[in-house]
Amino acid sequence: MKTKADILLIYTGGTIGMIKDFETGALKAFNFDELLQNIPELKLLEHKIDTVSFERPIDSSNMKPEFWLQIAYLIEENYESYDGFVVLHGSDTMSYSSSALSFMFENLTKPVIFTGSQLPIGDLRTDAKENLITSIQIAGLQRYGQPVINEVCLYFEYKLYRANRTTKINAEHFQAFSSPNYPALVESGVHLSVNHEALWKPNRRRKMKLHPELNDQIALIKIFPGINRSLLEHIFAKEDLKGVILETYGSGNAPTEEWFVKLLKDSVAKGIIVVNVTQCSGGSVNMGQYETSSQLKKIGVVSGKDITTEAAVVKLMYLLAQDLSPKVFKTIFETSLRGEML
Repeated sequence: MKTKADILLIYTGGTIGMIKDFETGALKAFNFDELLQNIPELKLLEHKIDTVSFERPIDSSNMKPEFWLQIAYLIEENYESYDGFVVLHGSDTMSYSSSALSFMFENLTKPVIFTGSQLPIGDLRTDAKENLITSIQIAGLQRYGQPVINEVCLYFEYKLYRANRTTKINAEHFQAFSSPNYPALVESGVHLSVNHEALWKPNRRRKMKLHPELNDQIALIKIFPGINRSLLEHIFAKEDLKGVILETYGSGNAPTEEWFVKLLKDSVAKGIIVVNVTQCSGGSVNMGQYETSSQLKKIGVVSGKDITTEAAVVKLMYLLAQDLSPKVFKTIFETSLRGEML
């Protein structure tokens, strides 16, 4: 039975790929062709590691759908040649990128693990080495000759999460990510503790399929007390607008003012998809529980349930590209496709 895995390491950019020039103190890009020389601990791993880097590393603040496609095509091209993939990425938009890939890959039967770090790989106290080494170890986990992990995940500070359940919660602590509505899949301690019940169970009879089309004609609006009517009307009047995500209060509550409800009702009637997600870090949208959300339910607003904002954004892009009728769209969005919602 195979125990040694072939892992492809994909470097896209981010803090993890920086080392400090000790003469100048400046940060410079790390040469991943010399990975084993710079991180000798990797030689202790039983797995075979190959590396590929973006020609120009991307700061995660500049991440966008065209770069998600670049990552996805690299994985698709090498899918049959490797047992697992580790994607090194800046932490600021990692939850967006990893969530996007979770939707773009249908019937995934191998691990795609995103990781990064808060400190550069050359820093004395860096978290980069542990994140990188453990991500590779997890990507190489086998059980009964099959990969243990069969989905897109995010590993950071001793925990592996389902990618489309994550959000970045801290810009300074090593524990930078949280999965508020779903448990960790793996926890790293003296041993790797796998939560087998929480893992995605793929249908291995189906062939992996990449969906490269995304529609980015969307808006994300956070509701706040006193939100400006004319600004909202201007946003909803955008000519090519296809979908809007509303970050509402609590369990999906929003203003009941007549102009606000009418704006949403008219927009839904025009075919614009409106998705309701909660501003709260944990919990779920439950439209109709209170009067302040019952009107949204009546006019056909889509419930985001317990989905994260990051996953809602990319799921909206993914489904809009499929040219579905509003009724079918609502049904599919409110259904868990990759374990992103209950």
